[in-house]
Amino acid sequence: MYSIFMNGKQGELFEEAENGKKDFSDADIAVIAALHSDAGVNLSLLPPQSRRLYELSINAFCAITHATMSEFPITAEIARFEQKVLAAADSVINASAPVTRGKLQAAQRQAVNAAATDRGDSDVCTVLEAAYKVWHEIHRLMGLLRFCPNEDGVYIARCEPDHFVVPALWPHFRKRFGETAWVIIDEKRRFCLRYTTGELFEFFNIDKNPTFLKSPSNGEWDNLWRLYYKTINNESRNNPGLQRRFMPARYWKYLTEV
Repeated sequence: MYSIFMNGKQGELFEEAENGKKDFSDADIAVIAALHSDAGVNLSLLPPQSRRLYELSINAFCAITHATMSEFPITAEIARFEQKVLAAADSVINASAPVTRGKLQAAQRQAVNAAATDRGDSDVCTVLEAAYKVWHEIHRLMGLLRFCPNEDGVYIARCEPDHFVVPALWPHFRKRFGETAWVIIDEKRRFCLRYTTGELFEFFNIDKNPTFLKSPSNGEWDNLWRLYYKTINNESRNNPGLQRRFMPARYWKYLTEV
């Protein structure tokens, strides 16, 4: 199971701070990372209602998690989505004649998945659309982050994602880099995700720990990126419109080859 060490306290999953912005606790960040890994979520980190939702439908749980990570002002829609999904499970219990536990659970899951995918419901549609945008950005950044080693051999990448997606990138780059130390900095939110060794990672405010504030300068490394891009590029098949669809201009600031 993946672990996290930070200085904050654990709290309810995806609390909303007083300023109206999402307040992601240590537990939330650990859940986000685990949800995008092969390890699965540690259910002890979840409040009872979230735990029940996860056990009923991982897909519905993922939709709520990703919609929350969008940071869109859709707190009410997310809450109603969760209520409707859990109500669908309860309706099976109330309406069912005595059946085996296995059949009851199967009927509940079927009802929950139907409620969680009903795009005719405005709340469901809002949550699923927000969740898709977050999922899409996670997968974009897996291919668009550009790492450069600093003088200590730590590979650093910077980005300004539209959504709170950096914790979800940890499992992917943990596999990609092996035991090599690396850092991803979210410049927009001033957060830093750092991996050093084992199954531990740190997530902290970069301004409170300014070790990685200075961008690494490595002309040789930048030239390697540009050479790679030039080598794989086929000039006869250039399609700027398609390129912008896969690599939107808002990401170009941190693309070395651009």
